[in-house]
Amino acid sequence: MSSSSSDVVVESTPSGAAPPRALPNGLAAFLVFLSSGAVLVLETVSLRLVGPYVGVTLQVTSSVIGMALAAIAYGAWMGGWLADRRDPRTLLAPALVLAGIATAVTLPVVRYAGEALRGGAASAVLLLTALAVLVPAGLLAAVTPLVVKLQLADLRRTGQVVGRLSGIGTLGGITATLVTGFVLVAALPSTVIVIGLAVLLGLTGLGLGAYLRRRAGTGLPGPARTKAALAVLGLAGAGLSAVAPNPCDVETAYHCARVEVDPQWAQGRTLYLNSAPHSYVDLADPTHLKYAYTQWIGLVADVAAPKGQRLDALHLGGGGFTMPRYLTATRPGTANLVFEIDGGLVDLDRRELGVRTGPELRAVVGDARVLIGGEPTDSRDLIVGDAFGHLVVPWHLATREMAAEIRRVLRPGGVYVQNVIDYPPGRFIRAELATVAAEFRHVALIAPPAAIAGRQGSNFLIVGSDAPLPLPAILAGLGTLPEEARLLAGAELATYVGDALVLTDDYAPVDQLLATA
Repeated sequence: MSSSSSDVVVESTPSGAAPPRALPNGLAAFLVFLSSGAVLVLETVSLRLVGPYVGVTLQVTSSVIGMALAAIAYGAWMGGWLADRRDPRTLLAPALVLAGIATAVTLPVVRYAGEALRGGAASAVLLLTALAVLVPAGLLAAVTPLVVKLQLADLRRTGQVVGRLSGIGTLGGITATLVTGFVLVAALPSTVIVIGLAVLLGLTGLGLGAYLRRRAGTGLPGPARTKAALAVLGLAGAGLSAVAPNPCDVETAYHCARVEVDPQWAQGRTLYLNSAPHSYVDLADPTHLKYAYTQWIGLVADVAAPKGQRLDALHLGGGGFTMPRYLTATRPGTANLVFEIDGGLVDLDRRELGVRTGPELRAVVGDARVLIGGEPTDSRDLIVGDAFGHLVVPWHLATREMAAEIRRVLRPGGVYVQNVIDYPPGRFIRAELATVAAEFRHVALIAPPAAIAGRQGSNFLIVGSDAPLPLPAILAGLGTLPEEARLLAGAELATYVGDALVLTDDYAPVDQLLATA
């Protein structure tokens, strides 16, 4: 085994030349730590880059992870192959510089391509995530085998060297994941993170090249014009990043958000999250509900208790705070408690959408599934479920266990309304109806006729209670709304639901149910 390994070393060096000298241990550890960590920074930030165009779904997350792993696999393979054929010292600096350039170019590539690949089609998701991750991550993954080859001067210490550098690389990835997720994404826009990483990689490559040139006569290879071309390419990438279309006014920890003024009404505002319209707010008239599903929620709230009577309402998801404002306007004294996971979105709502918190409107930042566990039993008259990750209800808010928590918090006779988006063939809405019906004795569905018939995607509103629902009043109210909607309940609803799956914490394939046939 030793003889075979020695042969490889001899073949990889010029005739009569000594094998490449090892790097100082500290420098080797730094290069492996940095390159491995940079891959994980790219992977984490890539979700933010592609989210505005293809959403942030399980498929998108899986695609980003898969592309990153593919880049690591092919990059490590290619780095090892090159390390056996060239002096790794001549390759390390170029790999880092090229990785920096590729990272800088990623921003404009994703943003221009994203405009053409909008939507949740699997091909668009795979292509856009590949553009975001593959090239820079592959170049970075090649660094570790190049460093390892240099450090294997004594084959008796192979296991120790490989194990130590592998461990350092893993620590780099762990550190980068935690720092990016907990600090960088919350503190900096994605553009700054990506460009900052590109600059760090480029400067590290240039510094390493200068060090190796002084120490061993090897650095960035090639004539001056090649180096100048690389520099121009890097600057061009950074320049394109500055002018590439940015779909965000504000990047929060969870969303790419922007607020647009209604061109037909100066006081109207539309909140977009990851390029999808999520809320419409009329700054002058909080009773103005533009979207059909908000009109349905408002209708159910109107008939849930005598007109004008105050309610204790809990909102799972804040969005633009449209419904809390409506309830405060139509039922003075109503106590609205909003669970919103995105603190940055709450700040945006305060700045742009006129949200004013106080005794009648409290906003608590956190995950609704966690927070609802701290709510007293029988404490709310109305619970509104309107939480989404892009266009998908987060799976842990769609299970029977969550419905049981909601039922616990509702007072006897209280009403739960849940906004759901689904597309033909409607597997998720049927499963969610079955899930809510597993906990509540009385359930109804409001939706456009074409959506119920499976001809179009739409918002659906599930209504649940342990007390009989005011179905005649709801039906009468639907007849006054501008958009046609049907009300399903009783045997008709049971037929629609059929033998649909009841979702549980153990098994809730929400994203798969939402996939179109």
